[in-house]
Amino acid sequence: MARLARAEIFASDEVAIVHVMNRVTRRCFLLGDDPVTGKNYDHRKQWLDDQLVHQARHFGIDLLCQAILSNHIHLVLRSRPDVVAEWDDTEVARRLLMLCPASKDDNGQPLKPTEFELNHIRNNKEKLAVIRSRLSDISWWMRLLSQNIAQRANKEDNELGKFWQARFRAVRLLDETAILACAAYVDLNPIRAAMAETIETSDFTSAQKRTLDLQAQESSAVSKLRCGQHLAPVDLHERSGKTGPSANKRNQRCSNKGFLPMSTADYLSLLDWTAGQTVACKQGSTPQHLAPIFDRLGITSEVWCRLVKDFGRLFSLVAGRPQYIDEHRSQSSSHRYRTRKDTRELLASV
Repeated sequence: MARLARAEIFASDEVAIVHVMNRVTRRCFLLGDDPVTGKNYDHRKQWLDDQLVHQARHFGIDLLCQAILSNHIHLVLRSRPDVVAEWDDTEVARRLLMLCPASKDDNGQPLKPTEFELNHIRNNKEKLAVIRSRLSDISWWMRLLSQNIAQRANKEDNELGKFWQARFRAVRLLDETAILACAAYVDLNPIRAAMAETIETSDFTSAQKRTLDLQAQESSAVSKLRCGQHLAPVDLHERSGKTGPSANKRNQRCSNKGFLPMSTADYLSLLDWTAGQTVACKQGSTPQHLAPIFDRLGITSEVWCRLVKDFGRLFSLVAGRPQYIDEHRSQSSSHRYRTRKDTRELLASV
């Protein structure tokens, strides 16, 4: 059976939260320590991390979570056409030229666009409309990210052909439970893969970046560099009553809008506890300060641990409670989505 087109699952003109995963060809360790060739490619993780920072600053897309491993990557992205709609023509043209520069400096970094380059885009209304759409298009984000790393890696290895195994996998997240479980699934990937023992040592994850930033804040270390400014904040601040795009004015990221009903500290505490349960395969008692989170989601700690541990297997094209998946339809063909039997059984009481 043919795979459903990306445009059927999410579109650039709607706000959508999507988990994406891409794996290198033949599952080789082309982003880490390769036991077959004896070569180490850990520096390519930094390539990916730098490119994610760059794209988060210029796309109309929020980067919620990331995990870069030795042979694949996980991202949670939120398209923001509402933010892009606030940008004038000059800003749209500038952002495109920072992502696809007409000229670069000696270090390969984009040079500031000239008036001629900006006018070449601003004066073409049809082209401008296409670019606006692309700036909030998750597929275009993944295209630029994958292309950038593949070209650099092939040049370094003096190779031709595919670097990534296939097109990226995408799962749309429909509800709060799916978003939180997927975020934890992504951030705990290195710990489950036995690449790290704690969140603080989980290199190239959003959890590590948030932990270091929180430690810097608590120690009043103003001089310390914040490493997670390109990430979307965790806390939705639901009680504030603020609505709208909440665009970031400092050009650090797309917006200042959070994605979970909890603070960064509470989220990291939940990750820390979950890591101990899923890795050790034990069922400990839920800490008192975490109990309200499960109460709000309407799930038990056992269901939560299973969701985080098996998220990639439990959901295919869309993720959420079975009733939300049943109600959801694809963009143009009104395609219905199938829910796995074990997923229904796991969330039957939710």
